[in-house]
Amino acid sequence: MIEPAIQRVPFVYCSPHSGCAYPASFLAASRLDHTNIRRSEDSFVDELFRSAPESGAPLLRAHFPRAFLDVNREPYELDQRMFREKLPPYVNARSLRVASGLGTVARIVADQEEIYAAPLEVSEVLERVESLYKPFHAELQRRINLTQLRFGRAILIDCHSMPSSVRGQDSRVRPDIVIGDRHGTSCDRALSDAAASAFEDIGFTVSRNRPYAGGFITEHYGRPDAGVHALQIEVNRGLYMNERKFERNAGFAALAGQIARFNAILMEFAASGFGPAALAAE
Repeated sequence: MIEPAIQRVPFVYCSPHSGCAYPASFLAASRLDHTNIRRSEDSFVDELFRSAPESGAPLLRAHFPRAFLDVNREPYELDQRMFREKLPPYVNARSLRVASGLGTVARIVADQEEIYAAPLEVSEVLERVESLYKPFHAELQRRINLTQLRFGRAILIDCHSMPSSVRGQDSRVRPDIVIGDRHGTSCDRALSDAAASAFEDIGFTVSRNRPYAGGFITEHYGRPDAGVHALQIEVNRGLYMNERKFERNAGFAALAGQIARFNAILMEFAASGFGPAALAAE
């Protein structure tokens, strides 16, 4: 967690996929080299949004990588094909995310390459959930609760990045920013509109809910009728990094500054009030 000196705004930022601390045992179990296994990473996204704590909002980030454990999934979205033993009955083995190979413990990286060289032990994966997934979500829920108690509402900004192109598609159709609000269910429409307008005014091309409407975090925490709004932001990696070398490019500093402007605009909008809110504590 990157803490502000004082939380001054009803925002909580989250970067669940920017972690790059790869356990040695995980790398040893993978059939991929250290470069290819990073293809699911939202590299440097926590740094791009570092202005949020400077503006008075906490930023929760995962240090472990998405390929090791994905906290933007249900806790037990697991693929039976990846394991030696039978999975427990409470596991969701039939979700679309599991079918695509991108469950809580992923079978593939973003370009469809298999991660593991051999089947996994169920106990080892369940330990990942207990030791990393549950503490991450406990802290995120705690900060949302504290924010809503203090300000009367909480606004969760879930920060991600997306490849600049998709295999077999024209890269020119890829927008700079994708705003996801689960098709209007995870936050007040006025907040989504304000976010899209802010990015467009800065000069970005923006898409709404296509191709990313928001994952488990946006869906699970977004309760606009109860004063908790969750909005997912996807940033085109081509704007700020060399995607083959996993290095920041010449546009990184400028983009971080533009995201700081976006944060300021959205925080100013939220200060004007919108949608239902609980009575804030004195």
